[in-house]
Amino acid sequence: MIRSLWTGTTGMHAQQLNIDVIANNLANVSTTGFKKSKADFQDLLYQTMKVPGSQTSADTESPTGILIGLGVKPAAVTKVFSQGDLILTENELDIAIEGDGFLQVEIPNGDTSYTRAGALKRDSNGRLTTSDGYPIIPAITIPDGAREITISETGIVSAIIGDDTDSTEIGNLELAGFTNNAGLKAQGKNLFGETAASGTATIGTPGDDGFGTLLQTYLEGSNVNIVEEMANMITTQRAYEINSKTIQTSDEMMQTTNNLV
Repeated sequence: MIRSLWTGTTGMHAQQLNIDVIANNLANVSTTGFKKSKADFQDLLYQTMKVPGSQTSADTESPTGILIGLGVKPAAVTKVFSQGDLILTENELDIAIEGDGFLQVEIPNGDTSYTRAGALKRDSNGRLTTSDGYPIIPAITIPDGAREITISETGIVSAIIGDDTDSTEIGNLELAGFTNNAGLKAQGKNLFGETAASGTATIGTPGDDGFGTLLQTYLEGSNVNIVEEMANMITTQRAYEINSKTIQTSDEMMQTTNNLV
């Protein structure tokens, strides 16, 4: 009877984690470049009361045995890097990545982080930065007086400078790719960090083999599907309730046993 109490408890803890993941997905439904998460679970060890295949007589053996499960535990919370919807903004510094790849960002401690959020800005020195002012790598500086800034599918940044009539190339955007995107560490602020699980970043030109292309005046929206998350939330809520019911039922059965004494 005690087993069921603790097994139900592990189920409630698992569903609490699941609803936390769902809540974060829904909270970021409008976050540019956000990638939803998915919780994975594993069953715990089993208490072996009868070994499968054990002898039941001189000529027969048990076909199944008796194994009692002891609950569930979280195994992983995985980022899902499917493509988000492309949203037209008409801002000439906004770019969306169609396909695989990340923009490189220099964070304040000097390390390199990676992002799918292409809402670029110009700082006081004309550098292209993220919304937090972190410069893009490789550094691109837009001169004073530049107008009609264009960003090609392959990352070439051009602008008409001063009284010129022709565009001048002022830099090139590059993309970074990883063997295992799900192994990246989410750092907040739409940034991801490289880990041993993700593999080392491979740098390339947008449009090259293995890398997506850039689309100017668009942003990639969150890949959260509200209907899917709502369905998952209902399922999680019911699972939490039924696990609590398991604990309640176990308690009632123990109470009945105590009343027999």
